[in-house]
Amino acid sequence: MWLMEEVGELATALRNGSHEERVGEFADVLAWLTTIANVVGVDLTQAVLQKYGAGCPAAATSFALARTPENHDTSRSNARSSRS
Repeated sequence: MWLMEEVGELATALRNGSHEERVGEFADVLAWLTTIANVVGVDLTQAVLQKYGAGCPAAATSFALARTPENHDTSRSNARSSRS
């Protein structure tokens, strides 16, 4: 899978890459992860909030996901809620 190749490239960038290379590789990994989630019908934002909404125990931090018009359409989220 392309995702695994990108994770390998990210690992290399984390070990000996520049900041710009790391930024690019994080973006590549996120893009492929998002693509795979979309293909199988997983809402990645909802998945992260459901699992880590109260924070990540390992990192002792909470997640602040950016709200954009694309991921914060209240009509869609309300429709999803009513189906649960």
